[in-house]
Amino acid sequence: MAHPLELRAHALQCLLEPDPATKTAAIAMLAQAQLGGDWRVDHGAVFDVARPLPGRPERPQLVPPRLVGRRSMVTVEGRAMLVHSLAHIEFNAMNLALDALWRFPSLPDGYYTDWLRVAKEEAVHFSMLAAHLGVLGYGYGDFPAHDSLWEMVEKTKGDVLARMALVPRTLEARGLDAIPPLRAKIAQAGDMAAAAILDIILREEVGHVEIGNRWYRYLCDQRGLDPQAAYAALALRYEAPVLKGPFNIEARRRAGFTEAELIDFS
Repeated sequence: MAHPLELRAHALQCLLEPDPATKTAAIAMLAQAQLGGDWRVDHGAVFDVARPLPGRPERPQLVPPRLVGRRSMVTVEGRAMLVHSLAHIEFNAMNLALDALWRFPSLPDGYYTDWLRVAKEEAVHFSMLAAHLGVLGYGYGDFPAHDSLWEMVEKTKGDVLARMALVPRTLEARGLDAIPPLRAKIAQAGDMAAAAILDIILREEVGHVEIGNRWYRYLCDQRGLDPQAAYAALALRYEAPVLKGPFNIEARRRAGFTEAELIDFS
């Protein structure tokens, strides 16, 4: 009889994989196996990670955000630069979901299945954007990219509470605000296929941020912390970016931000 699939170890294997196509396929296989019900979580497992995280291809070249370049919608290259930037965000997003899954033991089973769902959906987002890049005549890695999202993943690797506070419900939540104007810009340029991909991403990103919000509040409750006060302290300690509007209030509401929190975004 086969042993039940152990989610944390397999998530780490996916995270270490450098090839994007192989990584996305491995995530899909892991998610499908989990849906079959023959799985477990080994909370006592200790992993010796000898290679740098995350596994990634040699390209794109990683540069500071200010050096990524401008993205004019007038040219195909400009539109490709924007799609490439979004693809890189989704590549990092699937890696951060895998990291949240393997790194933190001793949480309820739902935590691990939630983050596997996020990894699966982010992998699909990346694949759609990478495929559209091909339609435009480019590929993932053809333009430079920045690594701000993963930098916060690295900073919060020692505390799951900080991770939930500052990655899904801070940095990823910025996507809820950013996608609608980007979608309008790319649709105005006539790229309706890319606009349709952004519609899917926005819809599913609401669910991803909701997962971060839900587990953040669970952890605050476990530690006897006030969520708003704890968030302010964590944002200061980890030097989280100061958020600037305009904000997508309705999407943030659907993603689980409370009315008290939404006052700060008004």
